[in-house]
Amino acid sequence: MGLVSAMLSGCFYANTSQAPIATTYPYTEQQRMQAAHHWEVLARHEASSILQRERVRFRDLHITESDNQALHLYSGGEFERGFRTLLTSELVSRGANLTTVPTPNAANIHINVEVVEHRDRGFIRPPAGAFTALTTGIAVATIPINRWTEPTLGLIPAAIGADIVSGSWTHTGNEEVIITTQIIDGERILYSSSNIYYINAGDRRQYAPHRVVRAPATPTVSITDTW
Repeated sequence: MGLVSAMLSGCFYANTSQAPIATTYPYTEQQRMQAAHHWEVLARHEASSILQRERVRFRDLHITESDNQALHLYSGGEFERGFRTLLTSELVSRGANLTTVPTPNAANIHINVEVVEHRDRGFIRPPAGAFTALTTGIAVATIPINRWTEPTLGLIPAAIGADIVSGSWTHTGNEEVIITTQIIDGERILYSSSNIYYINAGDRRQYAPHRVVRAPATPTVSITDTW
């Protein structure tokens, strides 16, 4: 039996494989955008970061529309319109020089929104300690049943459950958004910042550009009394 165990254990430590073994990244966190207030938080962060850059702090700045919006082919959704307004307010309140139209000396602020949809995600492991916390709660819940002399122990599982569902966790989902803010002067990029968030699947239209549907033109008929 000992020989068999040794042979089996050696199989697990063999330095050969027919294909690379899939592994995971270190544990990280990513926030979810699901309120206009979250757009304001990002606008506040970007405004602060922009005005910390010497190359743009005292420049005239103009927040541009996307090319598709300028041609009235696509609508950028609620986020792009709202974020442009919020970023304008945050920059002006901090003393930035913003122009309503492009000027020869102004640097242009471009906002790009890219929606990412994952179509075949594998299993995503819950945060470290999740199952331990749940198991501990279940185990402790049996104590008051067996030992009624310590009923206060029954509050421990409830506290664990409250911590779990209190808002610090949310489902991962398959929809993400990459929001990039750049300041461009001619062919030079003076500032670039990208942020990634989870979004709810039902909110995709708020971030993804969609084609503007125009009503068909109504044909006109001219009326005359001449033959």
